[in-house]
Amino acid sequence: MMVQLDDLDREILRLLKEDARLTISEIAERLKRPESTIHFRIKKLQERNIIDKYTIILGEKLRPQTLAMVYIQAETPIIEEFLERYIQYLMKTLSMLPNVLAVARSGKDGVVAILGGENSEHIERFVNETIRVLPTLKRVEVFPIDSFAKGDGLAGFLVGV
Repeated sequence: MMVQLDDLDREILRLLKEDARLTISEIAERLKRPESTIHFRIKKLQERNIIDKYTIILGEKLRPQTLAMVYIQAETPIIEEFLERYIQYLMKTLSMLPNVLAVARSGKDGVVAILGGENSEHIERFVNETIRVLPTLKRVEVFPIDSFAKGDGLAGFLVGV
């Protein structure tokens, strides 16, 4: 279900996405609205689960220097019910690895992961020594990420400390 937001809700969210440390009075001042209105709207956004939590995006010094997406396709086993269990195993295994920033399911037999590393050689070595050696994989494709048109802070959001 699509959530309906009015212009004021969108403006509040935009400001909080830029800087979640803004106080209600700072937001009210920037949007030329009463503090009580801003306070009420933020409370409603939280109650409706539109604002789930506030977080930080780590800066350049803690972000990986190089990013890549990897697509992993599992071989379909003879007993097809085992595929689901194997995909869950793959996702759990990848999720525990330090160079893996995000893991997602892609179709019935695929997994997509975002990897971070010091440089492209580091990522290539990680893929060869950690991912390609996993059993019963049909395909492993690595897509280096050279630059972002949108989502530049993604690595700073995803990287663990």
